Amino acid sequence: MGSYSIRRAVLADAPQVAELVNEAYGPYVARIGRKPGPMTDDYTEIIDSHHVMVAEEDGIIEGLIVLRITDEGFLIDNVAVRPAVRGTGLGRALLELADAEARQAGFDSIYLFTHEKMTENQALYSRIGYVEYDRRSQGGFNLVFMRKPLT
Repeated sequence: MGSYSIRRAVLADAPQVAELVNEAYGPYVARIGRKPGPMTDDYTEIIDSHHVMVAEEDGIIEGLIVLRITDEGFLIDNVAVRPAVRGTGLGRALLELADAEARQAGFDSIYLFTHEKMTENQALYSRIGYVEYDRRSQGGFNLVFMRKPLT
């Protein structure tokens, strides 16, 4: 992994965060037939209301993770890594950070969801301990919900 610094996002990061999300999720538009949900989010609002951590190198945000607590537990609402740095371990580091945050908040599991057509994401999450527990249609998207116990 590169020499990233991970910090809490601030409102001034919103334009760069939105750009990163569009880059990360852009390839899925054709497959899904529309923009994935994260591409339509208002990142000023997300940064203001959620726990958003960014990983940056030389002042450039290369990855992010959005965390929040819901009725179902501790949620990874979004994790995105700039395509140019995929495969460097940054995504895994952000997911491990989420695990630590969930444990610190007193949770014994963590969950996330992804579009059913994002099969490579489902495979990655399965490899690191997530198990599918539900499929739901939400906001016009067919989503796969996955949960991982925190041991």
